[in-house]
Amino acid sequence: MSDEWKAPEKSESGDDKSWKLLEKTLLASVQEQRRSRRWGIFFKLLTFVYLLAMLALFSPLMDVEKSATRGSHYTALIEVRGVIADKESASADNIVSSLRSAFEDPKVKAVILRINSPGGSPVQSGYVYDEIRRLRALHPDTKLYAVISDLGASGAYYIASAADQIYADKASLVGSIGVTAAGYGFVGTMEKLGVERRTYTSGEHKAFLDPFQPQKADETQFWQGVLDTTHRQFIASVKQGRGDRLKDKDHPELFSGLVWSGEQALPLGLIDGLGSASSVARDVVGEKELVDFTVQESPFDRFSKKLGASVAEKLAMYMGFQGPTLR
Repeated sequence: MSDEWKAPEKSESGDDKSWKLLEKTLLASVQEQRRSRRWGIFFKLLTFVYLLAMLALFSPLMDVEKSATRGSHYTALIEVRGVIADKESASADNIVSSLRSAFEDPKVKAVILRINSPGGSPVQSGYVYDEIRRLRALHPDTKLYAVISDLGASGAYYIASAADQIYADKASLVGSIGVTAAGYGFVGTMEKLGVERRTYTSGEHKAFLDPFQPQKADETQFWQGVLDTTHRQFIASVKQGRGDRLKDKDHPELFSGLVWSGEQALPLGLIDGLGSASSVARDVVGEKELVDFTVQESPFDRFSKKLGASVAEKLAMYMGFQGPTLR
């Protein structure tokens, strides 16, 4: 009988057993960390949902509480801050909505537009101007005062000129009754680089504002006519709004686009007096309590935007796309 030879089984050494034990311990630790992380994310999301729910629940109650503490009468305050343009905080939609709410409130004794703006779209400014005049005609007993803080220029002054009266600080910048349109021309740069511009249009003047093509005299003259027409509309609105309060309507530089200090604007008739929103409410309106009617984002929207920005930043960091930051 032949015996089959078998190689002796190799017994595990102490080192192998130690490594396997260590491996199992590490895997168990990793799994536990994953488990803890999942639960952590779950509870954070739960807390976030709870906070959002509380914010949505108590925001209306806070508004009710504020309205309950208001006096029998007050002065409405509406902020016009920043560039006047569509989708901005100082858009016509926001300003007009604020104005309508203020004029329709029976407790409002007068309305103050507090302006700090360099101007902006003539279209948006024109919408607000027309609405102010309409609301003043509907509510003749409710006066509207424009108060310029740092700056009330161009389209911002366009809006202010529709008010019953305009006030400013002696150092405020007022006026800039003009129209501008600016751009760049890159024709010489392209020639130096050897780049050829190819534009295909249907219509002789369709590309007349193209910065990569030479200007044409007839197109420049046409564009100047557009600006002059808008300027005439601006001047007509200011004259209509200010009326005889403009001391010298034929002043050679009054409508030239120059900006004046409040102290200089007063004798020109661009403003009616010096003062702030609080002093006008106290001394002119006779109702010092100011209630803000400015259309604002809800706390929920502000929180959501901040949260979205924070999440996007973290996500970009984890994915390796972190842009420059200022510290």
